[in-house]
Amino acid sequence: MSTHASAHGSTHTSTHHPIAVIGAGLGGLAAARVLHVHGIEAAVYEADASPTARHQGGMLDIHGESGQAALRAAGLYEEFRAIVHPGGEATRILDKDGTVRHEEGDRPEEGDRPEVDRNDLRRILLDSLPEGTIRWGAKVTGARALGGGRHEVTLADGSVFTTDVLIGADGAWSRIRPLLSPATPAYTGISFVEADLHEAATRHRAAAELVGGGSMFALAEGKGILTHLETDGSVHAYVALKADEDWLSTIDFTGTDTDTAKKTLLTHFEDWDDRLRALITDADGALVPRLIHALPVDHRWERTAGVTLLGDAAHLMSPFAGEGANLALLDGAELATALAAHPADPESALTAYERSLFPRSHRAAGESAANLTFMFGPNALEELVGMMSGHEPSDR
Repeated sequence: MSTHASAHGSTHTSTHHPIAVIGAGLGGLAAARVLHVHGIEAAVYEADASPTARHQGGMLDIHGESGQAALRAAGLYEEFRAIVHPGGEATRILDKDGTVRHEEGDRPEEGDRPEVDRNDLRRILLDSLPEGTIRWGAKVTGARALGGGRHEVTLADGSVFTTDVLIGADGAWSRIRPLLSPATPAYTGISFVEADLHEAATRHRAAAELVGGGSMFALAEGKGILTHLETDGSVHAYVALKADEDWLSTIDFTGTDTDTAKKTLLTHFEDWDDRLRALITDADGALVPRLIHALPVDHRWERTAGVTLLGDAAHLMSPFAGEGANLALLDGAELATALAAHPADPESALTAYERSLFPRSHRAAGESAANLTFMFGPNALEELVGMMSGHEPSDR
């Protein structure tokens, strides 16, 4: 414990951590785990009250060169293989009439992007950390530089702590990013509405047969319905449209009048096949709206002593390159590996990490932005079919 003066001149007691990670998402957990593998302790602060406070999202395809490499560095590759979703790499592309225009089956032997449930992957990472590593219910409200690379972080309950190395792994609306960059996420022009069909094989048979055992893309006229079959047998659907930023706010998604929300959404899909429309009409529970934001493709910052970013805090992008979770995992693993390689010189570690981070995230963000443009463009279906048909399956 240490005592120091606050900005207002009063003294108060705070905790000091050599390394503090803000955010217990995949990237922050990967950083803490790889540090632990190297015998280095990190304190992780997470706003959620508990590991199960909220659903963490749907299926992820984990790429060999990034997400899987990170899990190997974390010593968790076998645990990862045990949660792979059989059949999850199957893909279908449909037109709005429900006709299958392109299909790829699962390829468990040669596939390099197996699908896993994000919740399962996060659980593996959580279980790999020593008890007490994560401070749950610890919402960060701000951070400031103290000089010499040290920072003070303030929590919602008024408590503070200091750290020698501050890692912002706190997502799109990072409280740590302003220490490094004035950039804020901008709306991409695409709005999602998420829906779930539970026990799809028995309760929603026609829709389940249409979407298949892995991923499905149905695209037309600047909109789409994208689905995953999840490990619990539910179909998770993303209804995606080009829309003004305030469009979703005109619809009541609170759950008290879901039928009206569904009817409003369906007006944009009036001439689509009934089985595709059923992914909206037959959805179980409330619909969940989501605006798709992104940071600038070339987002970077000047080296700033004692602090860096990873994952969405560093390079938020749309989901259309499938890279967000993979890059977060790789960021966390590479940052931790660099810190372990320079135990007495964290600035050298942060410099080395960012030297690789910036070009890597620039490439992925550029791909994501380009994919968003074509997937909601006038020839999206034909372009996607051509892209999928013209590559070997493992290049997907």
